[in-house]
Amino acid sequence: MGKLVLLGGGYGNMRVMLRLLNSLPLDREVVIIDRAPFHSLKTEFYALAAGTATDKEIRVSFPEHERLTPVYGEITEINRAEKVVILEDGQRIEYDDLVVGLGCEDKYHGVPGAEEYTYSIQTMGQSRATLQALCGLPAGSTVGIVGAGLSGIELASELRESRSDLKIKLFDRGPRILKDFPEKLSKYVNDWFVKHNVDVIANSNITKVEPGKIFNHEDEILLDKVVWTAGVQPVKIVRDMDVEKDKQGRPLVTQYFNVLDDEHVYIVGDCASSDLPPTAQLAEEQAELIVKVLRMRWKGEHLPEKMPDIKLKGFMGALGKKQGFVYLADTTVTGRIARLMKSGLLWYYKRQND
Repeated sequence: MGKLVLLGGGYGNMRVMLRLLNSLPLDREVVIIDRAPFHSLKTEFYALAAGTATDKEIRVSFPEHERLTPVYGEITEINRAEKVVILEDGQRIEYDDLVVGLGCEDKYHGVPGAEEYTYSIQTMGQSRATLQALCGLPAGSTVGIVGAGLSGIELASELRESRSDLKIKLFDRGPRILKDFPEKLSKYVNDWFVKHNVDVIANSNITKVEPGKIFNHEDEILLDKVVWTAGVQPVKIVRDMDVEKDKQGRPLVTQYFNVLDDEHVYIVGDCASSDLPPTAQLAEEQAELIVKVLRMRWKGEHLPEKMPDIKLKGFMGALGKKQGFVYLADTTVTGRIARLMKSGLLWYYKRQND
């Protein structure tokens, strides 16, 4: 029986399971390997770190199927020569086809002290540690958030609602919030921060982090805690794969999402080289194409000469529990309606995967 092994239970591989299991060929089985016995909603980790969501609210059980086998543990090696995945406890999981969706970790851009002295929201465990650090601060403490992308914006706004007593500084490398999107959207988010006393520091360049302080350009800024949300890179095991990679350390893939020299190893989500920004939406769209390719290859069918291009629909962001912003089909929606749209999408996603 052919074995499809999925590394990581993130958005991409959840979509692979959702699409494949109900019509899995009789000669195939699926193994999902993850450190946790559930799928974590990474887009909501900011709320866990801010203390406004619980673990239970931001996780979904893996599907159950007679030919799906879950394996829990840390992956230490992907051996393509022997077609085997090796776990920390010594388990060796053989595969016929492999989908690598192990996600990403923070990228510190060589900033001294950033890795050692900042907190993260890249994993559920890291988000819990950030929760403990932030929500344990005494009143009047100052928190710095480095990086004003979607994660930084959502964390800053959620933390403001959770801890109105804290001083919050959000360091943005660009000249304005969400500079690549319409100015109307940037202004709405910036105005929210002004109204709620979040200090947005534009044109930032964090050059060093030390205990209790960071350096923006040459200016020393005292902070009680710092959270890093300023860029990502593939996890180390993916960066160490013996495959051709892009400048960010992400494996290059064909239009069928397999690595260049192996049609049995696919890359999905944040790990895969792409011109599009790494998002849950992108991972799911890539997964749809991977499922199509797997089915055709299993049937011995010829693959299309040109796979369809992935077109992202837009994005949604929260500003606390009552306000938000949506950029969809070149249209900007802000306010309570936008927040309801995001909440509705989250509810639908959890129901669809429950």
